[in-house]
Amino acid sequence: MTDTLAAILLGILEGLTEFLPVSSTGHLILATELLGFDQREWEVFNIAIQPAAILAIVVLYWRTFWDVAKGLFGLEKGALNFVRNLLVAFFPAVILGLAFGDVIETMLGNAVLVCWTLIIGGVAILAIERWAKPPAEGAGVSGVPLRTAVLIGLVQCLAMIPGVSRSGATILGAMAFGVDRKTAAEFSFFLAVPTLSGATVYQLAKYGSDLTSRDIELIGIGSLAGFLVALVVVKLFVAVVTKIGFGPFAWYRIVIGLAGLAWLSLR
Repeated sequence: MTDTLAAILLGILEGLTEFLPVSSTGHLILATELLGFDQREWEVFNIAIQPAAILAIVVLYWRTFWDVAKGLFGLEKGALNFVRNLLVAFFPAVILGLAFGDVIETMLGNAVLVCWTLIIGGVAILAIERWAKPPAEGAGVSGVPLRTAVLIGLVQCLAMIPGVSRSGATILGAMAFGVDRKTAAEFSFFLAVPTLSGATVYQLAKYGSDLTSRDIELIGIGSLAGFLVALVVVKLFVAVVTKIGFGPFAWYRIVIGLAGLAWLSLR
C-alpha cells in the first residue's frame, strides 16, 4: 500500500471515529498496526490530522460560534457561561497532558492496551446507559452548571489512555452527571476544539522540525479526507444517539476489542 492511500484511509478513519464514543486514537493505532507501519513514524500524522475534524465542527456549528462571539461582546450571560464551561472543562487536560506527556506518548504504541480499553469502555457505556437517567431535554451547553463542567473536564482526562475515547468519556460522563444526551454530545463536540487544537499544537511544536515536505503533504491529504467524512458523521451521530442511545457503539467497541486481541495473539 502506498503512503498516499494509507493517509487517505487513516484520514477517513479519523473522520469516522473522532466524535463517536469508539476512540479515534485507538482505531488509528490498530489500523497502523494492521497496515504494518511503524507506530512512531505515523504518530505525529495521526495527531496532526485532528484539526480537520475540529474544522468540521466549526463549519457545522458556525451559527452557534457566531452567536457566542456576538454575545461575548455584549457580555450576555449565555455566551459567558458557554465559554466558561468549555474553559474549565479544558484546563484539567492541559495540566495532566503537560505533566504526563511522556507517559502518554509511551502508551500510544500499545495496541494490546487499546484493545482492553475498548472492551472496558464498551462495558462502561452499557452500564451508564442502563443506570444513568438524564433528562430528555436540557438548556444546552451554556446551561450546564459550573461544577458539572469541571467534572466533565476531569472525566475527559481518562481519554489520555488510548482506546478510552475522548468523546465517549465526555458524553457518557456528562450523562452520568445529569446532562441530556443532545447537550452531552454537543458539549463534547465543542470541547474538542480547544482540546484537540492544544494537543496538535503541542505535538507539532515538539516534532514539527522533523517533518519533511512529504510528511506535510500526507497530513494535508489525510486532513481533507477526515474533514469531509466528519461533516457527515457528526450530524448522523446526534440523530442516532438522540433516538436510540449509545448501546450500538458499546457493542461495537467490545467486538473490535476482542477481535483485536485475537488478531494480535495470532501474529
